[in-house]
Amino acid sequence: MISIRDLHYSYPDGTLALRGVTLDVAAGEFLAVCGPNGSGKTTLIRHMNGLLTPRTGSVVVDGYDTVQAPQEVIRRVGMVFQDADSQILGETVWEDVAFGPRNLRLNRDVLEERVASALKAVNLTDLAQKPCHLLSGGEKRRVAIAGVLAMRSPVIIFDEPFANLDYPGVREVLQHLLRLREQGHTLIVTTHDVEKVVAHVDRLAVLFNGELRAVGHPEEVIPHLRAFEVRPPCFTYFGERMLSWLTD
Repeated sequence: MISIRDLHYSYPDGTLALRGVTLDVAAGEFLAVCGPNGSGKTTLIRHMNGLLTPRTGSVVVDGYDTVQAPQEVIRRVGMVFQDADSQILGETVWEDVAFGPRNLRLNRDVLEERVASALKAVNLTDLAQKPCHLLSGGEKRRVAIAGVLAMRSPVIIFDEPFANLDYPGVREVLQHLLRLREQGHTLIVTTHDVEKVVAHVDRLAVLFNGELRAVGHPEEVIPHLRAFEVRPPCFTYFGERMLSWLTD
């Protein structure tokens, strides 16, 4: 689904953010990309939907190169940013969720069906006409997810989806992620706190100083996390089995 080859990227100030990253993400996979702050996680995922252009190397999504066919990539890869406020463009919840599909020039019936379905999926139907500036932080994040769902993107990327959320908020977002997985979406999540997703992802990828230092099944990668300044899940300290945050 996504093929990244020898990806290098430098910011305008000369900072080398990615150093030769090569990674494949299979269709339907749930991948978590972890690493300390500044390791290159956000820079990497912004290449996956064409927001950034490689200095060298390539990113191909479903056969489409992000540089040569950016519009095809945008149709296939949706992203939910860490700061939901930066992603909200509509005056009301309904208008915001409709923004993306409307730009696809869909007919009215199809547009309304997509928006209604997306709002229902994140339990926002009753807030459809509520002004976005009156929403809570958690509600804004759900609006951002609905906006991506309405685009019907097969790949959905979440940048630090659990940031600044309390325990109920983490559970709610995780439940949404698992529903998307059941529906067949390819999911990519960046996080510096792997404990929240480790019981559910297919693979963990670890970035450190812009390099992909480890990738594999969680049980294979977890023993190496501390070496790359990533806090291991709590259960590793007590010799317990891997537990989901959805376990009561």
